Amino acid sequence: MRAVFLDLDGTLTDSGEGILKSVDYALGKLDLPALSGDTDWIIGPPLWDSFTRLGVSEGDLEQAVALYRERYTKVGYLENKLYDGILQQLSDLHEAGYLMYLATAKPMSYAVKITAHFSISNYLTDQFGSEEDGTRSDKTSLLAHALSVAKSTPEQAIMIGDRHYDVIGAKANGMLALGAAYGYGGMAELRGAGADGLIETPHRLAATVREYLPM
Repeated sequence: MRAVFLDLDGTLTDSGEGILKSVDYALGKLDLPALSGDTDWIIGPPLWDSFTRLGVSEGDLEQAVALYRERYTKVGYLENKLYDGILQQLSDLHEAGYLMYLATAKPMSYAVKITAHFSISNYLTDQFGSEEDGTRSDKTSLLAHALSVAKSTPEQAIMIGDRHYDVIGAKANGMLALGAAYGYGGMAELRGAGADGLIETPHRLAATVREYLPM
């Protein structure tokens, strides 16, 4: 059976607003400078990595993550929207017989709320995310775990995501990787990471999967 593993932020939903506002909230509480300039790089990596790059000291990292979650769990996760046409793409893949799985660095406790709210979960066989302490927040270990639980072989699986982390994680596990070029990483980042192919718009997701991982 063909298995499609899907990132969430920047692949299924445009989640930037809620994430960035929640990061800004945490920075403000820690009396650190507000976000400015290009902030797209924040969407995708584990929070600990992003806050370190933003100047949060190692001793304050856990507090920064807790402050982020204080806002994100109340309002941030709803400051989010589906990419146009994405549910139809999932429906098309489901009808064609593909099994679909969520594979996100986001903690499972938040991810399942989002996939339920947007009806994404209707098309998913299972969902995989990180633990709240950061365990499996890197895509290599997350996808290894997901492949094992789903009982899928790498040769029959494909990963779709918008950041180089998604491509690197897929390649480390012997999977094909498609880059969602409409998300936050962009074509250059995805090509540089070694993506097997690019999905230029959400409306091309199902067709591109069928091209690279035919039934």
